Amino acid sequence: MPNSNPVVRYKHIEADGVRVFFREAGDPSAPVMLLLHGFPSSSHMFRDLIPLLAAHYRVIAPDLPGFGFTEVPEARGYSYSFDNLAITMEHFVDALKLTRYALYVFDYGAPVGFRLAVAQPQRVSALVSQNGNAYLEGLGDAWAPIRAYWAEPTSANREVIRNAVLSLEGTRYQYLHGVERPELVAPESWMLDLLLMQRPGNDDIQLDLFLDYRNNLTLYPQFQAFFKAAQVPTLVIWGKHDPFFIPPGAHAYKTDNPNAVVELLDTGHFALETHAEHIAQRILAVLPRG
Repeated sequence: MPNSNPVVRYKHIEADGVRVFFREAGDPSAPVMLLLHGFPSSSHMFRDLIPLLAAHYRVIAPDLPGFGFTEVPEARGYSYSFDNLAITMEHFVDALKLTRYALYVFDYGAPVGFRLAVAQPQRVSALVSQNGNAYLEGLGDAWAPIRAYWAEPTSANREVIRNAVLSLEGTRYQYLHGVERPELVAPESWMLDLLLMQRPGNDDIQLDLFLDYRNNLTLYPQFQAFFKAAQVPTLVIWGKHDPFFIPPGAHAYKTDNPNAVVELLDTGHFALETHAEHIAQRILAVLPRG
């Protein structure tokens, strides 16, 4: 791994009527890697990974609408669904004139990124799925209260999710569950997520997205068809103790792309908190550059 200290740039760009915040590092002429974060985080989750990849890639990590430092004007009347998050990201990619990129997806970033891939498969040069699910067998038991919300989207079930998931305890759980050495996980990670989720109206945005997540499952066959048709170099690298996206979902990628490299790490959902350097090394070993 080169010993370098690349400059990370923090920017905004207008896309789809949204002021999208993103982190960028690396040579502007280098191959692009697009990093898409998950719930309840933002591009902040990639803070350790970006410098490790920037000597080889132009690394771009946006904050999705409703997350991080992306700003959605109230007058925009934004409707928070995964379809619309993907539309905004497509506008973002176009605004930056990105015509070819490796795609790194995590959690919510997976259904967003895979929508981009299905719409413009020729743009995707390679894929990294870090706890980014696309198979029914990858959904763990931790989805039980959310599945109940899908089945009966009542105010009572909505409040169950609000209290269990959008709380300090729920956010910290996502970072620490299954982590062998929790002392390696910086507490400001989950505290920043919690602070940003507590902005006025944001809890209802998150609850709307939890309800809409059920629509991602109906698109899994389309995502899988992309994997099968494209056969791009693929690294599937998961924290094996993730209660939300479990190891069978990682192994399932080989069903559609037998050449996919699947590796399970001894950690939880936010694997980058403890394994950023290892994940960077595996990306550079498995994915072609150029």
